[in-house]
Amino acid sequence: MNNTIKLAVHGAAGRMGQRVVALASGADSVEDASGFTVVGAIDHANHSKIGQDAGVVAGGSPIDVPISPQWPSTAEVVIDFSLPEALDACVAQCVAQKCPLVIATTGLSEAQKESLAEAARSIPIVWAPSMSLAVNLSMRMAEQITRALRDVAGGVDIEILERHHRFKADAPSGTALKFGELIADAMDADEPVKHVHGREGHTGQRTRNEIGYHAIRVGDNPGEHTIVFGMLGERIELNVAASNRDCYASGALAAAKWLMQGEAGGPKPAGMYNMFDVLGMADSQ
Repeated sequence: MNNTIKLAVHGAAGRMGQRVVALASGADSVEDASGFTVVGAIDHANHSKIGQDAGVVAGGSPIDVPISPQWPSTAEVVIDFSLPEALDACVAQCVAQKCPLVIATTGLSEAQKESLAEAARSIPIVWAPSMSLAVNLSMRMAEQITRALRDVAGGVDIEILERHHRFKADAPSGTALKFGELIADAMDADEPVKHVHGREGHTGQRTRNEIGYHAIRVGDNPGEHTIVFGMLGERIELNVAASNRDCYASGALAAAKWLMQGEAGGPKPAGMYNMFDVLGMADSQ
């Protein structure tokens, strides 16, 4: 236990926070999480589960760590699965404690993104719209397909469909927007790329340099993205779907481990990183 990474989970009472706690504490045999010790389970002071054992809340055995608004002084790395309105305090605390941070919260404002960039001058941060291995591999595939088809005769139409559970607050998903950002860069178009969110009424003919987004909210879907590349006479559909939330929790834990694997046995240098860095896919060319 002495050689394990001391982990604090911010948003520990939420759906994703619970899964991170469960996997990191070894309460779920799906994940080999022997490299972690959960030392903090943080949530807002008015949450109904404050004071309850985080392991029990996550559906496992007690881990002697209560859900609390207090930050532990012993944490070596933090995983954040919270809400945009809770993130600023989390980042400030991590900067104050010089603690590496994994951010999986989406729907951030431009001001928050700027604040993250400033915080990354002081601490190492992994920030990604999706922690899923399959999603990040699919993003690289989408880039490659776009480059291969961008000059095809007749043109290629690219649409992004995303499906999530009924409780998701932001639309389109941060993952869909990241797909669009990467695809737009790979299009290398002479004209600015148009990002069109849904269509209604008499919209006119679809323009060539256009990426369409469509957000679907149904049931308990943990996340699914389909990228459609439509050409005259044929199409490609790239689909990536989660069957449960553990892929995101496992990815966040992998990112936390990666942050702690810097030179000389310490954490990575201060800077802004993403899941491509964690997975060794930073060069997309």
